[in-house]
This record gives sequence, structure tokens and C-alpha cells, in this order.
Amino acid sequence: MNILLWILQILLAVHTAIGAVWKFSNPAQTVPSLSAIPNGVWLAMSAVELLCAAGLILPAIYKPLAILAPIAAVVIAAEMLIFCVLHIYSGDPNYGPVIYWLVVAAICAFIAYGRFVLKPF
Repeated sequence: MNILLWILQILLAVHTAIGAVWKFSNPAQTVPSLSAIPNGVWLAMSAVELLCAAGLILPAIYKPLAILAPIAAVVIAAEMLIFCVLHIYSGDPNYGPVIYWLVVAAICAFIAYGRFVLKPF
């Protein structure tokens, strides 16, 4: 279980870091339903995502920071769920992004549950 959690944490960290860098380089949201997010908040979310990506990996280097991994996973899951709510309330009939965000949120929830309950560091 520990190996699976580490693989998922690394993949999620890479995914989140790439998303954060993309947000920094593309200040205009390409998903129309996310245009309700102000540009300053959009950029702040990028910084939070970079911190979360680091929080997923740091326990491998320094064990006392192990609590950061499940917290980072919860923060990323919350962000994905906020994206889902914004998309649904925008009235966009395309639910492809919602499915993607829900899958990422489910992976985050599994990591958080795994690190809090199943296999703490």
C-alpha cells in the first residue's frame, strides 16, 4: 500500500505542478466556466498548487513533514470540487471537465485517506 500511495503522490505532485505552471503562463482561463475566478485568485491558486505539490513530495526527504501529504491532497481535492461547482453553475452542457476534476479529486481523497488511516508515514 505504501508503494501505491507514493506512486500516486508523485504523479499527483507532477500533475499539480504542471497545472500551476500552466496557470502562471496562461492568466486567462481557457475553460469558460472558470472565467468567474478573478485573475489574482487564479494566480494565487497557482502558488497554492506549487506548495501542495511540494507537500506531497517533502515527506520522502524529511519524515517530520509527513502530515503535509494528506493535507496537500485535501486542498487539491477541494480545488477540484470548486471547479466542478463553478462549471455546473455556469450552465455549460459539456461535463467532460467535471468528470476529469472528479477523478483527480477521488485520487486526492484516496491519498488523504491512505495517509491518514491506512498507511501513515
